[in-house]
Amino acid sequence: MRLKGQIALVTGGSRGIGRGIVKAFAREGAKVAFVYRGNKEAADSLVAEVQGLDGTIMALQADVAKAEDAKTCVEKIEKEWGPVEILVNNAGIIRDDLFVRLEPEAWNSVIETNLGGTFNFTHAVAYGMMKARKGRIINISSVVAEHTNPGQTNYAASKGAINAFTRALAVELASRGVTVNAIAPGFIETDMSAAVRNKAGDLIKKMIPARRLGEPEDIAKAAVFLASSDAGYITGQVLTVDGGLSLGASAM
Repeated sequence: MRLKGQIALVTGGSRGIGRGIVKAFAREGAKVAFVYRGNKEAADSLVAEVQGLDGTIMALQADVAKAEDAKTCVEKIEKEWGPVEILVNNAGIIRDDLFVRLEPEAWNSVIETNLGGTFNFTHAVAYGMMKARKGRIINISSVVAEHTNPGQTNYAASKGAINAFTRALAVELASRGVTVNAIAPGFIETDMSAAVRNKAGDLIKKMIPARRLGEPEDIAKAAVFLASSDAGYITGQVLTVDGGLSLGASAM
């Protein structure tokens, strides 16, 4: 077990990629707390699933866009288990629309959740990690940060900023034994990507050299690696996990 006894926190953990990461961390022996915003049914089912596998798990309801919520979540974990050693900033939303039709609320909500949430939870754990001289921060980005589509100015901006944030923070924390990396998923089979996948149909698979959509488990495996001691000399990197989509190969 690569993460045995470590304390991990995953935002947006009740569904999709976050859910996959929570289960993967638990299987590797970590104590895993996850944050969800409103879907208590999904959160409860994940808790039951992990507990059924003899894992240690904690569900925390919070709005990642609120700094006070992030602080409260971290304080609760510290009180129950101890300091957070692994943070995965996964929580994110999409509000796609062409820029000329994009309402300020759609811009602000995406930036505040995707980028602001990453800041809030990282800020809540960074000092403790620095003091302990160890820690792993993993930010979930997207291939959209570099290879975007029409109607995604807000989402692309938030993910591009997360990549820059990852690199800048890695420089600051490296000497304290804390690594900061990002994972950029491609098309993954989740509820969040359903609208895009349904609209494009089989064309998506033809765009991907691997000829299949990704699964949450594909991202979870990358997260386990970056959280483990195997990745101790890797920091400030954006690991693309997209089946080759971003290579720009033509459909054949």
